[in-house]
Amino acid sequence: MMLSFTRAARSTPVMRVATRSFASGADELKSVLAAQIPDRVANTKAFLAEYGETKLGDVTVSQAYGGMRSVKSMVWETSLLDPEEGIRFRGRTIPDLQAELPATIEGGEPGPEALLWLLLTGECPTKAQTDALTAEFHSRGKLPESVVAAIDSYPKEMHPMTQLSSAILALQTDSVFAAKYREGTSKALYWEHTFDDIMTLLARLPEVAARIYRNLYHDGKVADHDSSLDYSANFNRMLGYDSADFDELMRLYLVIHSDHEGGNVSAHATHLVGSALSDPYLSLSAGMNGLAGPLHGLANQEVLRWIIDIKKHFDEKKQPVNHDTIREFAWETLNSGQVIPGYGHAVLRKTDPRYTAQRVFAQKYMPDDELFKIVGTIFEVVPDVLTQHGKTKNPWPNVDSHSGVLLSHYGMQEYDYYTVLFGVSRAFGVLSQLFWDRALGFPLERPKSLTPEWIEDFCKKQ
Repeated sequence: MMLSFTRAARSTPVMRVATRSFASGADELKSVLAAQIPDRVANTKAFLAEYGETKLGDVTVSQAYGGMRSVKSMVWETSLLDPEEGIRFRGRTIPDLQAELPATIEGGEPGPEALLWLLLTGECPTKAQTDALTAEFHSRGKLPESVVAAIDSYPKEMHPMTQLSSAILALQTDSVFAAKYREGTSKALYWEHTFDDIMTLLARLPEVAARIYRNLYHDGKVADHDSSLDYSANFNRMLGYDSADFDELMRLYLVIHSDHEGGNVSAHATHLVGSALSDPYLSLSAGMNGLAGPLHGLANQEVLRWIIDIKKHFDEKKQPVNHDTIREFAWETLNSGQVIPGYGHAVLRKTDPRYTAQRVFAQKYMPDDELFKIVGTIFEVVPDVLTQHGKTKNPWPNVDSHSGVLLSHYGMQEYDYYTVLFGVSRAFGVLSQLFWDRALGFPLERPKSLTPEWIEDFCKKQ
């Protein structure tokens, strides 16, 4: 029967019937899947127990099923994560960065401008080169009115990370790479067009992030760019904060969260999408969607909520926060089937150096903060508890276990927003790598996938 898209064909009774049919079909499909899942889960566990170590070429069955964990299959220029040593940026530890990169203020922290120079070139910039990058970001930082209007139109119930990803896509209309590619530019010039996009995108992220923050939690007004300030301090003013100490924290935060080699979700997603010659805007938006996941960047807000719950728990019981009470609370958490957020890492097998850097900052600037004291006590107790519990490969704290407490101390209590700050920082690392992807002519990423049936048949033949 031929369908006619006339007004009569769209009558209300027909639409009601179609809706009921669709709902019934969905329910039936869902019930079939619900019946299949338990057997599939049991069969998969049994199969992996028997054949998990069987080689599929250069990887094992367990690695293929297990998220490609630890499979060495990417080139990442800008940083390397060692399980024991931690992160190095172009070969430098976080203390190395603090010692070698030019500080924004005398004796203070280096900013993301200096880090960007290092990530792109492998060389530490001079103070003059760093200041020139700051001026460059100010010259490119103003948002188009269309993007301002788009961000201002986002509903209050839209999560800040959804807004960030969407706003980055809205900026894509100014992509130099996309325009030049349509014109038929030479492959030899891809890096130049990518560089232009990266500089403009990084310059505009502070106002994008600040506008999201001011719209969601305040009066919607965003301060103008202050060209007398560095990237981090200017970002803080647009957010609505005017504190020299918070400026130092923002510099530290943006530097240490910027890059964590290529295998994490936000980095890999940016690289993967970019390998299709998608421009930096499309690529970074994809990375931010990955960062928004609870197992990645969203974890920092979950940690702070847990710490505040601890404080509330002891306040209500009128108990002191000490080693004994934290140990008891930790065991109660684990025995109830919950996890202790902020502890453990997919790669690291020691305390995250980013945690240590933030702890040193807190000891210097906010040693008497109540939440910081709780964090410190947790750090002294929980690794031993997790070791005794025996189900955690790495009982040490990661970066998420500290950052929220620092932001909260300076008045930023809006936990759902924290991952946006993480996103602004992570952009420096993943976009630096994207530049080298284009400069070196890296190809489309296209791993080979296999069906469960193919793998099972292969393993049995072995």
